[in-house]
Amino acid sequence: MRYIPRLLEKPLRKAAKQFPALILTGPRRAGKTTLLRRTFPNASYWLLEDPDRVARFRADPHGFLDEVRLPAILDEIQNVPEILNYVRSRIDAVPTRKGQWFLTGPQEAPLMRGVTESLAGRAAVFQLLPLSNEESPKVSMRLGGFPEVIAASAAAGVWFRSYIQTYLERDVRAVSSIRDLSTFRRFLALVATRTGQILNKTDLAAPLGVGVPTVAEWLSILEITGQIQLVPPFFENFGKRLIKSTKLYFVDTGLVCHLLGVETARELEKSPFLGPIFESFVAGEIVKRQVHRGRAKELFFFREQQGLEVDFVVPLGNRRLLLVEAKATHTPRPALADSLARLANVVGPYQPLAFLVHRRKPNTSKILALRPGVRAGEVADLISLLR
Repeated sequence: MRYIPRLLEKPLRKAAKQFPALILTGPRRAGKTTLLRRTFPNASYWLLEDPDRVARFRADPHGFLDEVRLPAILDEIQNVPEILNYVRSRIDAVPTRKGQWFLTGPQEAPLMRGVTESLAGRAAVFQLLPLSNEESPKVSMRLGGFPEVIAASAAAGVWFRSYIQTYLERDVRAVSSIRDLSTFRRFLALVATRTGQILNKTDLAAPLGVGVPTVAEWLSILEITGQIQLVPPFFENFGKRLIKSTKLYFVDTGLVCHLLGVETARELEKSPFLGPIFESFVAGEIVKRQVHRGRAKELFFFREQQGLEVDFVVPLGNRRLLLVEAKATHTPRPALADSLARLANVVGPYQPLAFLVHRRKPNTSKILALRPGVRAGEVADLISLLR
């Protein structure tokens, strides 16, 4: 499979000159191992998934690490989280040596607590998500951005079926004692129908016959294993009564299309979920732009009880706000920008940049001015504003 350069390469190289260790987290099959091996080709590689290798480490941790030639990539450290304490001891023995340890694992809460406790101040933490449209023009709403899907799009359905099965059997059981996997599969499909909506745990619990605490636990599993992202409301109220619940999005729209039974571009065009899927796609592109440059994720939405709603609010620094409406249309009309214009007029001390993002259609001109101060353009235009 041809390697597609990742935006995170540059931040990783820079951090390797400043920190003894790097931690790379993210959903399974997003390309973490490939990225590290490409970025640091001189590093030795150790996969901590083989039972014999794990047993060797636990029988003699110091002897095992004595065999590790530095710099080294330790892959899948969630299988031996105790290795972090031994890595810390070796870092502290020679604290001036930078870029020696490159560790990967999923974004699991127990793993990240171990990183915080063991490698605080010694490791830079990064997150890798599936490919963005900026990284590969083959990334789309229907296919998403997992590298293996992009490389073999004809087998996307088989890949996603296998991915879900592996995810259920390995990652879910690794972070929870779920026994009824069939109900969890139905939960996963149900959550797909709620992408782009305000999260309502009771609404999810009722069709499954489970309690709200169970739904809360399962949502937490999806979030910490990188399958969904929960977008909070923007923290300023501008004198308005806000809705304070979070919105739910899938990280990869290829996965949500598979869960919804959308297998072709034609089916996607006719799907009642086209709008929410496009909104999810835009949310993913914004977050990928941030985290793949080594920045913190900052994505919010705005909705107040009188009905004013804007899909995304992105702080840009220096009291600037990017206000974004995502519409799955090829031909945006001025009325679609009403909520953007209304919110832009009441953001107080912030300097707003209002932007309506829509889908691309060949041989059509863009509408550049929908309302005073409101721009319209394609997804690529939106991403350019986040540089």
